[in-house]
Amino acid sequence: KLMSLALQPVITPKLVANRAHLQCVYEHPSSGQGLHYEVLWSRLSDAGAKEEIRRDSTQQPFSYLEVDSVHLRLGDTVFCTVTAFMKDTPDQQSLPKESSGFYAGIKFLPESLQIAEDGKEHVLTILSTVPITCSRNDDSCKITLQLSTEDLGKNSRLVGPPDVALSSCQVDLHPTPCTVSGCAAAALTVTAVTDFARDGDRVTHVRAKVDEGSEPLWRAYTPTDVQVTVQDLPTGNCYSFTDPHIITFDGW
Repeated sequence: KLMSLALQPVITPKLVANRAHLQCVYEHPSSGQGLHYEVLWSRLSDAGAKEEIRRDSTQQPFSYLEVDSVHLRLGDTVFCTVTAFMKDTPDQQSLPKESSGFYAGIKFLPESLQIAEDGKEHVLTILSTVPITCSRNDDSCKITLQLSTEDLGKNSRLVGPPDVALSSCQVDLHPTPCTVSGCAAAALTVTAVTDFARDGDRVTHVRAKVDEGSEPLWRAYTPTDVQVTVQDLPTGNCYSFTDPHIITFDGW
């Protein structure tokens, strides 16, 4: 009879010796006595296939993988697959269990927005799922992101002035203890510009660029854009003619 793992493997972020790591946990510390584990770390390629990063054989109920920009890059989606076996019978392995995919990097929440030209503010959260590393032990430890917008028409062509206004053009991610929700977060508001023009629904990309003064691990990394769709709303108009006659906003 094949044995089975006590837990579904789970990937969590960890800061180890001031370096960003991912930890795969797959057993209770006391449940796997005498067991050995083979841990396969993999990531999604640009084509959507899984690529092997590293393979470990260990007796520990967990395995670490460093975010080093070589084997594991920021922006990768990572998996760990675990099989268990007894030392004396390595050919008799349990059925493999795979973790859910873990996105290692910075992401926007929500990942897309649909808003209207009504002046309302919408909160956009920028979240780091991996620890913010620091080479200096002072208050300047942070990742600075420069924010910008680019408006695209329905045919992906640049059109007109910006259709979206941001409450800030720069945000800082300060290191905090990692939780289930993430390791650092910042928020800003997004508002659709009321432009008094019948220009149809438009798509704007909000982009974040890591400041060059940030830690080396982050400098070459570009987070995925967030797409904001702005619904065009009709606006009132008034005009006068001859005597004059005045036609007001409500049509009188």
